[in-house]
Amino acid sequence: MLRQIAHGVHVHESEFIQSNSVVVEGRAGVLLIDPGITTEELAGLAADLHELGLPVVAGFSTHPDWDHVLWHESFGDAPRYGTARTAAYLEELLSQADWRDQVAEGLPPEHADEIPMELLGLVSGLPAGTTHVPWEGPAVRIIEHRAHAPGHAALLVEERGVLVAGDMLSDILMPFLDLQASDPVDDYLAALALFEEVADEVEVVVPGHGGVGDARQLGARIALDRAYVQALRDGDDPDDPRTGPSAPLDWLSDVHEWQREQLAGRRGGQAPSAG
Repeated sequence: MLRQIAHGVHVHESEFIQSNSVVVEGRAGVLLIDPGITTEELAGLAADLHELGLPVVAGFSTHPDWDHVLWHESFGDAPRYGTARTAAYLEELLSQADWRDQVAEGLPPEHADEIPMELLGLVSGLPAGTTHVPWEGPAVRIIEHRAHAPGHAALLVEERGVLVAGDMLSDILMPFLDLQASDPVDDYLAALALFEEVADEVEVVVPGHGGVGDARQLGARIALDRAYVQALRDGDDPDDPRTGPSAPLDWLSDVHEWQREQLAGRRGGQAPSAG
């Protein structure tokens, strides 16, 4: 079910880790951001849009993780955009004969048979340096960084004050660093600084997973994420409610420990192992 969070902006929440799909109304239809997750949910989202008389005129994937590059035939053949780096990553993945097996390794077992693969990852890269999504609707600014994944981009719906953060600024997930990057800590801190630069323009923040927040919560989430990343960098234990025994999801403590070990290995001059 769609929930309106600002004028002409709606969110659909999936059962899978509170995954958020965002719908932005434009002149002739909607911009659909990160639709997911199961076939039934995608079909339901398409039905909701049809009932409202809102065709999909453009799509956008904030980054190349499988749960952000899904699609359903009911959305039609509207252009699906991402950054150039996101599109290049997906093109490389889809060129491999065993790409379905590679994606399947990361699927949640409870939903693995319900996730559509047919249209996964068919994203067109926007030219490097593109500042806004090309569509007829409210100006949607692209804030590209490399905090969580190559080519990751947050989107700021400028006329609505909505920041679509991708896999960042979550109230239920601590930062997941891109440990394949040469400097994952500085990448993450730089992205948080970009969010601070636009914070005065934001009234609503939508994480890829978790609860929608207001402007006050945006500042608190930036501060909490920064403290977590700095603690990882310094080899300290973070004071973070999203890790440890009280974590919202029981597997988060394992992810935290893995990230801590990987960064400790970097400080010790060891190459990070595959996760």
